[in-house]
Amino acid sequence: MKISARNFLPGTVSDIKRGQVMSVIRLELKGGNAVTSIITNESADRLGLKTGASALAVIKATSVIVGKVAGEVKLSARNIIKGNVQMLKEGMVMAEVVLDIGGGNTITSIISDDSAKRLGLKEKDEAYAIIKATSVMMGVAD
Repeated sequence: MKISARNFLPGTVSDIKRGQVMSVIRLELKGGNAVTSIITNESADRLGLKTGASALAVIKATSVIVGKVAGEVKLSARNIIKGNVQMLKEGMVMAEVVLDIGGGNTITSIISDDSAKRLGLKEKDEAYAIIKATSVMMGVAD
């Protein structure tokens, strides 16, 4: 299957917390980062997710917020991943930002061109990918 999402992050399930309807899945990535996903229990069961299993976090580029730290910022998003701008492609309306998050992984974000300019983003800058856990889909290989 081919899908339009830009971000595919392979890892190992390190923790699962099941609620009555939804499960919180923590996926450890190479390089020491982790991604948290919230999916339905039915989906977690259908995928056969369990601690130690290999899985893939799938994230649309438009679901990734990019930020730079200026003092202490507290956010409700579970996924705040530090990286360095590997590539910045500005456009008339939208900009593409690729962050190197280590371990051979990158996260691509599509943000407004105005936002990229306001943040003053440049290649090699430190920046953060901010992703709500409910925006992270999970997948497994057959």
